[in-house]
Amino acid sequence: MKRQNVSILGATGSIGTNTLDVIGRNQDDFCVHALTANRNVRKLAEQCVQYEAPLAVIADPSLESELARTLREMGSKAEVLSGEAGLIEAAGIPDTDIVMAAIVGAAGLQPTFRAAQCGKKILLANKESLVIAGEVFVAEARRNQALILPVDSEHNAIFQALPQGFAEGLDAAGVEKIILTASGGPFLDMPASQLSQVSPDQACNHPNWRMGKKISVDSATLMNKGLEVIEARWLFNAHPDQIEVLVHPQSIVHSMVAYRDGSILAQMGTPDMRTPIAHALAWPRRIEAGVERLNLAQMNHLSFKEPDLERFPCLGLAFTAMRAGDSAPVTLNASNEVAVESFLRGQIGCDRIPHLVEQVMDSLNVTPVRNLDDVLGQDRLARQAATEYLAAMQ
Repeated sequence: MKRQNVSILGATGSIGTNTLDVIGRNQDDFCVHALTANRNVRKLAEQCVQYEAPLAVIADPSLESELARTLREMGSKAEVLSGEAGLIEAAGIPDTDIVMAAIVGAAGLQPTFRAAQCGKKILLANKESLVIAGEVFVAEARRNQALILPVDSEHNAIFQALPQGFAEGLDAAGVEKIILTASGGPFLDMPASQLSQVSPDQACNHPNWRMGKKISVDSATLMNKGLEVIEARWLFNAHPDQIEVLVHPQSIVHSMVAYRDGSILAQMGTPDMRTPIAHALAWPRRIEAGVERLNLAQMNHLSFKEPDLERFPCLGLAFTAMRAGDSAPVTLNASNEVAVESFLRGQIGCDRIPHLVEQVMDSLNVTPVRNLDDVLGQDRLARQAATEYLAAMQ
């Protein structure tokens, strides 16, 4: 196998740094081609030097000169680009074989879409690309023979447990349903009456995973699981009724596939994102990921229960958006991003996040989504509506 070039969109986040760790353990197989970050100039420059990346992209154009200067001071000759145009260029570099799509939120859509247009092997951690543009994105990838491999631990687990040929439909593959597991986050057992008082730091203190702030808050509200439900619908060509969620606080069983004959296949492992990253990076081979091995003899208790949709209304809103289709998931995601950012800034309580999302979903009509422009237009409309409702709430 020839050494493959990897571009990492979102290199300074948790997925990006874990990807670099896996690459560092397998340097005979992979090398870094391009690294991007939002605003973290110092960390991006250090990564470029350590992994000898020839291209660095900073999303904030105002930081381009600072990044260029920092790289030169560190002795790097990396080319520097900035802005959305730079991110899109990094995603479509002809010499790049693999694109790790790990930019958080809707901001990752256009660069990831570019990777699909260029027929890349896409390691998909940016779930929003499928949440808000699922049908359009999948069609573009198929048209250009791009390969989409899931990096979310749940979707990667399902991918590992599915048979070859599932793309023709789960029914044809003998699959009854796919089961996404959810840890329940840090507030699983907290009385609902106390959710209005929790702080951003509490919401970001996940019991099992170390993640960025936005996804940590989404995990606390179970919106992250809701987004994963919509992502699974497109990744696995599943009907909404074939997708189920179970709360599994231990985060050992990452997800399951239930078959027509009564069998259930589960993928298990320690909660470490390097496992799904390594699986997707080297697929169909297996490589060293550096993770601690799971000791089954010490697994004294694994529990599962159905999620409480009254306690976690965001999950129910996501199922509603998935069944409605078209622009509904775009509205769901955009309003949630506005709500989460407002919570992180201390403007609203955690309990107000689902209320804001529901208000925006109720206020906007579901409209057809035929192309990327439709997606981006609905995203802008929903963010504007969310901002207006937020102002009224304060």
